[in-house]
Amino acid sequence: MKPYKFLPHTADVRIEAYGKSLEEAFTNSAYATTDVVTDHSKVAAVVEKEFTAKGENQESLLYDFLEQFLILIDADGFLLHEIKSLEISGNKLSVKCVGDSYSEKYSVHTHVKAITYQEMSIVEEDGKFVIKFIVDI
Repeated sequence: MKPYKFLPHTADVRIEAYGKSLEEAFTNSAYATTDVVTDHSKVAAVVEKEFTAKGENQESLLYDFLEQFLILIDADGFLLHEIKSLEISGNKLSVKCVGDSYSEKYSVHTHVKAITYQEMSIVEEDGKFVIKFIVDI
């Protein structure tokens, strides 16, 4: 199964991420969001970060989760390489991830300004989770 794809959008970036579990779909959403900025697979695994996120429902949990990565980029210059663990319990989650500090050694495509609720959906179909959302660039 392909982890995610970028869909056409006039001004921003529309993402569709997949997973056999909700955790895998959230993980692939984070990789896709990072790949808007730079290729996450080329980021070194130097720094470990941990955080929690919470929401009133799955969509707001996804929003808070992805927003935490934008905060890490803006506040710490952190670029995601890999999510080591992601545990979702109800409308809360905890994450352990690794990455590296933003520097000229990474090719930067653009900057993500915000995660949006526009066209956001999380559905389970045919035994897999499909997440759709748009990031503002």
